[in-house]
Amino acid sequence: MPGGISHHAKDILFKSLSALYQNQALDVYGLHGLPRIKALLPTEFPSVRADERRADTVFLLEDDSILLLEYESNERFLDNHLKYLDYACRILHTYYQQEKRIRPIRIVVIYTSDVTSAREQLDAGDVLLSSKAVLLGEFNGDAIFHAIEEKVHNGEPPTPEETMKLILVPLMHTRFDRQTMIEKTIELAKTIDDEPKQLHIIAGVLTATDKFIDRSYAEKVKEWIKMNKVFRLLVEELEQEKEEMLKKVMQEKEQAVQRAIQEKEQAVQRVMQEKEQAIKQTEKRKAIEIAKNLLDVLPIHEIAKRTGLTVAEVADLAKEMDNDQPPIQ
Repeated sequence: MPGGISHHAKDILFKSLSALYQNQALDVYGLHGLPRIKALLPTEFPSVRADERRADTVFLLEDDSILLLEYESNERFLDNHLKYLDYACRILHTYYQQEKRIRPIRIVVIYTSDVTSAREQLDAGDVLLSSKAVLLGEFNGDAIFHAIEEKVHNGEPPTPEETMKLILVPLMHTRFDRQTMIEKTIELAKTIDDEPKQLHIIAGVLTATDKFIDRSYAEKVKEWIKMNKVFRLLVEELEQEKEEMLKKVMQEKEQAVQRAIQEKEQAVQRVMQEKEQAIKQTEKRKAIEIAKNLLDVLPIHEIAKRTGLTVAEVADLAKEMDNDQPPIQ
């Protein structure tokens, strides 16, 4: 099919596949004995020619060798191996220019269920290109899909090995056509609660089936990935706004409580002051009444001493009482 996954989408898929394949073994492909995957490498290797060719997937393995992983659905073994030879030359040239050394290259070809047998060597005399073939037609895709589907529906996340198997299910032998199986696998991935694993599987399926997937459906899936990313950013933004609003409300509540405490303390202080003032006024009134009763008995300074009034206050009180006395007839 024409087209292929865009560079922008490839960036998203590349990051997801890197996380998926990091430190993974390749036993799931039946490739026992290969070193574990160390990193996912760029797949584009320009040459001095005007064209630019892209390998399907390129890995750096733990022994520092390079694994070229290709997906094929045809039996054009000669044409395909000439293509791999071209990739190998570009890879060798690229890394020699960067590192001044030759990295060992391993070639693994994953054949879809359309291919029932495969040749693994291109013998051109002094040039011999070898590859390792994996025939997915020998895998029961229906059984693998059903077992993983049951786990997912029970709320159990698939293991790393099951994740890698699920990615390849659309290329295995199943009772469904390939596009239907691609859609079933991606829809199942969407139901997985673990979002990173969900994206790993979708990214893996899009990459593994890039040569076979319906382009319009692939675009819809990529839009779904982008919309989910936008939705996640929106949720994060709303959560941040919610947290800031909650923080603001708590601050306002704390300030209101502090104001209420201060107002209560001030009110209590006013009441205490008014009470104290009322007591003083009552005591003074009593002292004045006592002083009035003693004016005819004791001298002014003695009355002041007994009542707590000042001498001046007792003297003023005596004058008031003299003025209040009726004149003698």
